[in-house]
Amino acid sequence: MNYAEKLDQAINRLHEEGRYRTFIDIERTNGQFPHAVWTRPDGTSQPVTVWCGNDYLGMGQNPVVLDAMHEALNATGAGSGGTRNISGTTVYHKRLEAELADLHGKESALLFTSAYIANDATLSTLPKLFPGLIIYSDALNHASMIEGVRRNGGAKRIFRHNDVAHLRELLAADDPAAPKLIAFESIYSMDGDFGPIEAICDLADEFGALTYIDEVHAVGMYGPRGAGVAERDRLMHRLDIINGTLAKAYGVMGGYIAASAKMCDAIRSYAPGFIFTTSLPPAVAAGAAASVAHLKRAPELRAAHQTQASILKLRLKGLGLPIIDHGSHIVPVIVGNPVHTKQLSDMLLMDHGIYVQPINFPTVPRGTERLRFTPSPVHGPREMDALVRAMDQLWSHCALNRSELTA
Repeated sequence: MNYAEKLDQAINRLHEEGRYRTFIDIERTNGQFPHAVWTRPDGTSQPVTVWCGNDYLGMGQNPVVLDAMHEALNATGAGSGGTRNISGTTVYHKRLEAELADLHGKESALLFTSAYIANDATLSTLPKLFPGLIIYSDALNHASMIEGVRRNGGAKRIFRHNDVAHLRELLAADDPAAPKLIAFESIYSMDGDFGPIEAICDLADEFGALTYIDEVHAVGMYGPRGAGVAERDRLMHRLDIINGTLAKAYGVMGGYIAASAKMCDAIRSYAPGFIFTTSLPPAVAAGAAASVAHLKRAPELRAAHQTQASILKLRLKGLGLPIIDHGSHIVPVIVGNPVHTKQLSDMLLMDHGIYVQPINFPTVPRGTERLRFTPSPVHGPREMDALVRAMDQLWSHCALNRSELTA
């Protein structure tokens, strides 16, 4: 076996399909986001505006967060020193879990190093707690949820995306006595559409199923205190397990679940992804706790965020660009070809100083390749004008269609 040759073949396939991914060296400047500095391959630097970051509200540079991190760093040092079971549980971790439990109106919360790990570890552990568990998973669930469901060794059913009627068919076809769990998302990040939370909760009640919702792209940004779409729709009490992240709207790092005290205790005690992973550094936990607490009292940031997203969608629609608009903060512009998507991304960066990564298969289906813009309250009129002008020019330059998509 020529292993190097096999690696070359695998990588060359990505190049041939136009979906080979490259890392762009971007250095954020504290207090200046979304402005950053791009280090070109030749070593020279160029100022850029970041339009694809998930620091949705600019909390990664908020003084409230930075001050909390500095204080914890000075008090405790850099790392946590171990897993939560060994030496990695500190007052900062407990404080953050208390903030998160309060945010979601749950008895408890459990902190992980990322929302990916939280999804994977929790969903792969649940069949150990409920033997014979059947998991019903939305077809467009995030890779972390898919991986957790795949690895758990239990029964699974995939229902068509947001198709409540199909979900009902699957639930009705299984043993009424079998334990069940429905796993879905509140906002699907590639199209920006919302999950039918209330209808799924109704089915869960009817068929005696648990509910598991991923609110990763909603926490901090929806609801009176930023607890997500379920809070906005007054449905949090109907959800058994809520997954969220601290690395997007909260601007730091980490993931979590919020649930009953018994559920969190069981996951804590059985999930290898929690038991054997070093905990987040105390400074990170402190910054995240400060961010969560701050955003509970900052509805104006959420309102500004929604306003910016609406303005960008309206202006791009005015140019006739093919946008998917489901009413969320996510702004996907469909290109439909991986090579063209990469070319547009490269030209935006090199010629206009605008950084937005191409999104290709397998993240999205073939033929739906796109640029995904994430406006924030710190993207001002000047940045918005520059982006709209650049997209107008490049769309014409590349002779792409201007047929607006509908949600």
